[in-house]
Amino acid sequence: MAAAVRGRAATPWRLHATLPRSEANGPGVRYVIWSQGCSLGCPGCFNPSTHPGEAPLTRTVEGVVADVLDGADGLEGVTLSGGEPLEQPCAVAEFCARIKECSSLGIIVLTGLTRGEIEADRDRAAAVADADLVVAGRYNARRHHGRGTARARRTGPGAPCA
Repeated sequence: MAAAVRGRAATPWRLHATLPRSEANGPGVRYVIWSQGCSLGCPGCFNPSTHPGEAPLTRTVEGVVADVLDGADGLEGVTLSGGEPLEQPCAVAEFCARIKECSSLGIIVLTGLTRGEIEADRDRAAAVADADLVVAGRYNARRHHGRGTARARRTGPGAPCA
């Protein structure tokens, strides 16, 4: 593993699930990663099984990167969802940096945190630095439109939120 070769410990990542191909989680065909753990408690959340911190699956970041890159043909990008991905900012930062370093895949991060909450925390800000799009803000069941919620959006490399 590359992380071990560089003398770093492998970074663990608590995951709920992964899906190698999806057309419902962003533009084009995407690899989707659902983090495990969310303390936000948004009313009406449609994925409450991702809330407990105990993960049904714990992987290393490098292992997930390898899976994404092995299946990258035909992918437009990767979408990180949850749970709350930014409750594991070191894993997300390492993953995004490695994907950008090794591919041209776009990265979308879906987070319930607000832009201010992301920018106020150095680790969380670093976690989204390599993202192409961050959709930020608490889930609002009244604004759910079937394929996501209506949240403020801003695009651009390293945009802290969208």
